[in-house]
Amino acid sequence: MKVLCDVQISFKVVAFFKSRTIEAIHVNTILDSFYNMDKAIAAYADYHNIIVITKDVDFRNSYFIKKTPQCLIRICLGKINTTDLITIFKQQLNFLEKAYRSNSHFYIEINNNTTLILT
Repeated sequence: MKVLCDVQISFKVVAFFKSRTIEAIHVNTILDSFYNMDKAIAAYADYHNIIVITKDVDFRNSYFIKKTPQCLIRICLGKINTTDLITIFKQQLNFLEKAYRSNSHFYIEINNNTTLILT
């Protein structure tokens, strides 16, 4: 599994995934750093078969309209702190890895009550 954390996601989340031997990068370390356009981020992720993790609704819209990025996890938890977000990823890690292995395209939305996956 490979993940690309968008600008609103802390570098600590990247470190969490790396500590689990999951390839993880932050958007600020690729392409044009924090100046990246969503379209460029999605193209990069699709080319490298990477899951985009974001809070940005624009990525959700792009997934459903343009089918890019091909693999997307959208965090819909408001102003959640990084420690709590990492706890959620710990709880959901097996589910996320299975989704990655089983589907070439998916949208996962994590909110307060559920984790929704659409393929």
